Amino acid sequence: MDELARAAQYLAELLSARGWRIATAESCTGGLIAKILTDAAGSSRWFERGFVTYANEAKVEMLGVAVDTLSHHGAVSEATVREMAAGALRHSHADVAVAVSGIAGPSGGSVDKPVGLVWLGFAVRDAKISVQRHQFTGDRDAVRQAAALAALEGLVALLRDG
Repeated sequence: MDELARAAQYLAELLSARGWRIATAESCTGGLIAKILTDAAGSSRWFERGFVTYANEAKVEMLGVAVDTLSHHGAVSEATVREMAAGALRHSHADVAVAVSGIAGPSGGSVDKPVGLVWLGFAVRDAKISVQRHQFTGDRDAVRQAAALAALEGLVALLRDG
């Protein structure tokens, strides 16, 4: 079993123990986190839904991200993943949500937002939203895999420690 599958299995155990369900809001990972989570048999007990909001319009329409947030901060920002995570909870019946937005490459980066920059947002219903900033290296697939693993590990830490 690889690292992603192990992290997903541990997360599933933590969610099941609490009787919680999860929602994902993904941009640069394109549904990879939801795929990894739903690879597990029985995931329908704790996986509620996934939003793949690659385009800014989808972030606005499906998650309620403010147009002003996207205009002022961009899709790859702390502010945007906060709103994505909050929107995933607001538009689902989940108890916890993870949001991811980043620049997987190979193009699209800038000096301020280089390829490999990924923001993660973690939200628990009726609690504070936390965020993480990561700078991953490698090709597009490596960045997406690393982002998915960081998201799963962040969720595990949140449920285990918080």
